[in-house]
Amino acid sequence: MVDIKEEDGKSTTVLIIETIAALMTAAFGFVAALAWNTAIQTALAQIFTNPSDPTGQFVYAIIITIIAVIAIVLIGRVLAKYKAINGKRNKSK
Repeated sequence: MVDIKEEDGKSTTVLIIETIAALMTAAFGFVAALAWNTAIQTALAQIFTNPSDPTGQFVYAIIITIIAVIAIVLIGRVLAKYKAINGKRNKSK
């Protein structure tokens, strides 16, 4: 059985709802990623018409890698900013 411990004064119900919300958010993100995957592949298939030429796949991989790196950096910055704000609030209490 999973032991759910209360943390930071949060009730078990709040922890469960937060977890469900995080999972649902991830699921919607995954669906959006699949939609973009299809859209980018379709666009590149129009440009690179030879299926035996891997150039289109390399271009696709580079585009996705650049988008992923930019998104990860931006998410990290936002998280660091809010952690700093939260740390300042906790110290002032």
